Amino acid sequence: MSLAGDAAGRLLRLPRPRTADVTVERDLRVPMADGAVLLADRWVARGAPARQPTVLIRSPYGRAQLFGLLFGRLLAERGLQVVVQSVRGTFGSGGEFNPFDERGDGVATLDWLDAQPWHDGRVGMTGPSYLGLTQWAIARDPRLAALAPSVTASQFHGQTYGGGSISLDTAMSWMVVIAMQERRLGPLHLLRGLRRLPPLLDQLPIGELDASVTGAPVPWFRESLQHSARDDPWWVARDFSAGIGEVRAPVQLVGGWHDIFLPWMLEDFAALRAAGNPAQLVVGPWTHTAPGAAVSGARNGLAWLRAHLLGDRRLLRDAPVQVHVGGGGGGWRELDAWPPPEATPLRLHLHPGGRLARAEPPAGAEPSRYRYDPADPTPSLGGPTLFAREPVVDNRPLERRADVLVFSTDVLRAPVEAIGPVEAELHVGATTEHFDVFARVCDVHPDGTSYNVCDALVRVEPGRFPVAEDGTTRVTLPLWPTAHRFGGGHRIRLQVSSGAHPRYARNPGTGEPPATARRLVAADLAVRGDAAHPSAVTLTVV
Repeated sequence: MSLAGDAAGRLLRLPRPRTADVTVERDLRVPMADGAVLLADRWVARGAPARQPTVLIRSPYGRAQLFGLLFGRLLAERGLQVVVQSVRGTFGSGGEFNPFDERGDGVATLDWLDAQPWHDGRVGMTGPSYLGLTQWAIARDPRLAALAPSVTASQFHGQTYGGGSISLDTAMSWMVVIAMQERRLGPLHLLRGLRRLPPLLDQLPIGELDASVTGAPVPWFRESLQHSARDDPWWVARDFSAGIGEVRAPVQLVGGWHDIFLPWMLEDFAALRAAGNPAQLVVGPWTHTAPGAAVSGARNGLAWLRAHLLGDRRLLRDAPVQVHVGGGGGGWRELDAWPPPEATPLRLHLHPGGRLARAEPPAGAEPSRYRYDPADPTPSLGGPTLFAREPVVDNRPLERRADVLVFSTDVLRAPVEAIGPVEAELHVGATTEHFDVFARVCDVHPDGTSYNVCDALVRVEPGRFPVAEDGTTRVTLPLWPTAHRFGGGHRIRLQVSSGAHPRYARNPGTGEPPATARRLVAADLAVRGDAAHPSAVTLTVV
């Protein structure tokens, strides 16, 4: 056993290896339909059966070092044969990297596996993030026997264009990773690139940010900016959610409440269960790159693959859903379904004076007003981003801003446990047709600290939401689902604003295409909370 393998196995709390004698075949050539050749490494225990199932890992982040260790050596030492492949245009693989367009190359790789004398026809896949998307790209192929994607989703449009805005911080951070990772001393270039990124995110237009961030235009980034709608053919070719009902391989999903893909991963789980797939779900208190997410993904993924490829079900749990309940919720909870079937809606209405209450608001109440200026955009504080260090923070600095409205319940006499979807309905008047609405639920502790629980942003433009005769727009937005216990003596708070920059790119207020917009127009907004305009936030409680 290598020292690195032993250390990584302990860090990930994996079962002890079955063997230390592992071989690796480097740079196997895998032909694609268009003539490009992708490179792959095969990891297998010495003395393993001549033909056996294969775990396929398709990654844009390389085959050696970290990814070879995590998905090659560690799995091979625990009885699985593994092929780790670099996707098109990365780490020696031919062709040009074209993000998210992974179905054709994935199917060609399955065809290549079929021709290998050491492969018995059954394929399992595992891995996080982009490695998860490569699983979804070919998930409905009947040769797949098990899938274990983590912190990912079957389509990346939802994360890329969160609520209609660009998830700017995450998009630019990922661009730095892709641009720097293959350079000599790549980790140093990556760290330097991420350190110099924050001030660059204020630059306009967004369509030229790639050159500022990486030193040169990035073709795939500029192309993606021209295709913002989910039903655009560019995104349809990269959206694998429509095929979920045809997936026959059992699927295990691992995610985090503060992961950038959470809402869409939960949509995938619901679609799988509706189609009769025996899918399992784990959601912990993690961000996208949190060590806990990596540990859970590795441990659960190994158990899932061994169960469905090798028949070893000893490490599997019975419950289909396991979630971590935050706040004072006491940690992990096993459920029969997501969301819990016994859960009920709790609708809290916005009232004058910053109150949030179950009672319906009075007639004729004055709206709550604020001014949003994209030249001084409401900043993001906490929340899910690609490299979020502290996703949950004290929000009082944000709540003191004049462009943030705050509505709070009275002190809770008893705990309120929210497990499931969260939705806001806000009746908003604005002096421009183009504006954003950001809504966030917070847990206010007895000492006054206000910690974010879940949130969302939506971009409002003509024709997207219904407009009343008085010009008020009824904006409905699903916030991120949650599992959180608001303790007795706490308060539930709703923030309302029009931005969270640079997590989401600011709305310039002009309706110009995001890629080219330079002009910034301020807007005055009025959030109504009265009998005719019952703005509210709805939690799912048990």
